[in-house]
Amino acid sequence: MTAADPVATDTGLLAPGRAGSPASAATSDSAYLRALLDAEAALTRAQASLGLAPAEAATAVTLAARAADFDITSIALRARGGGNPVIPLVADLTAAVAAEYAPYVHRGATSQDILDSATMLVAARTLHVILDDLDRTAHHLARLAARHRDTVLPGRTLTQHAVPTTFGLKAAGWRSLVLDARDRLRSVRTSLPAQLGGAAGTLAAFTAFGADDTRALTAAYSRELGLAEPVLPWHTLRTPIADLAGALAFTAGALGKTAADVLTLSRTEIAELAEGTGGGSSAMPHKSNPVRATLVASAARRAPLLAATLYGAMAAEDERPAGAWHAEWEPLRDLLRLAGGAARDTAELTEDLRVDAVAMSEHLGLTHGLIVSERLAAELAPVLGRTAARELLTRAAARAVDERRPLADVLGEEPGLGGLPGVDLADLTDPTRYTGSAGVLTDRALERR
Repeated sequence: MTAADPVATDTGLLAPGRAGSPASAATSDSAYLRALLDAEAALTRAQASLGLAPAEAATAVTLAARAADFDITSIALRARGGGNPVIPLVADLTAAVAAEYAPYVHRGATSQDILDSATMLVAARTLHVILDDLDRTAHHLARLAARHRDTVLPGRTLTQHAVPTTFGLKAAGWRSLVLDARDRLRSVRTSLPAQLGGAAGTLAAFTAFGADDTRALTAAYSRELGLAEPVLPWHTLRTPIADLAGALAFTAGALGKTAADVLTLSRTEIAELAEGTGGGSSAMPHKSNPVRATLVASAARRAPLLAATLYGAMAAEDERPAGAWHAEWEPLRDLLRLAGGAARDTAELTEDLRVDAVAMSEHLGLTHGLIVSERLAAELAPVLGRTAARELLTRAAARAVDERRPLADVLGEEPGLGGLPGVDLADLTDPTRYTGSAGVLTDRALERR
């Protein structure tokens, strides 16, 4: 086999984020071929169930629709002739069925019926494995949040230390996003519809072949596929694709939040987090790179533009568009793969994530106590007056930074401050005593199932 050989397989050489993932297998060319054949066989079975085709025809088509018996490369190359793979597939499937039952292959359908239905099957099967990984991730994050409910670290806003927070609350927030993604994908999965409309969405050919009740046929077809029954043929009513795109892009972004935080907090100069199984460098033996988080971050950056392509395809003209439908196929598969790979990598990342509570504690003192200036301002204002308190804290903060001394020590030198009733400088300047409702919020978040 040469580099230019057309039968070369897409193994994900340039896509480590999805290579080897369950989602990658569920969206492979072989998986799509299986779904296309499943859609064809289901159509014949649905017609047979309503007396529109012999039961023997349904059996014959189902037995012939074995993906291993079809030349996927030949189908792919011949798809150029008609612009989609269903046309050559139908020819091959018809040839594989006994002559007396061949007329029942693809009877009444159009290529889009089969390809859209197959796409929904691929999506449903892929969402199943993605949801499994999201459940794993949620479990790992719940464990981290509970374990580190009261582990204090600097909260950071606009890249700078703000006020203290807890790692438990941060992990609980990550989990909340994961559960949001899970709920959206679950909802989409239950609504994925079969497609059946015939040449222009009127089901006319099916009536010509004897279907008096085309709704019953659509319902039977949907049941055979295990998909939702559509109210209308949706050849140019692309709500199912748009909903799927939105849920997948949201999932990638939700997982990307965790990745972004891990990448920041695992920097050498911060080192509050580390991947349990970091990756190496080809040039620097000492490095342990946050590879899982890197791959998830990559997916989060790509997903929105893929979803935008799918949203753009909604403006589809006529009863079948030239190009808009065709533009969906690859971006949608890429989205399924990206979300699936990110879900796999995030499950692995959170399972082995290492938390350095000592580093987090040490970093609370990097600003010499200024991290609790908000609390001091609130506590001293009633005692000294708002203006006087602000002036005192501004002066003391500047000294603490210039002299590289703890703010508590500087404040202790302020005349009369240490002796004021109700003012305990040791308590007021302790970052671990100023985490607000972080613990309660963490507990509340962990109640969600």
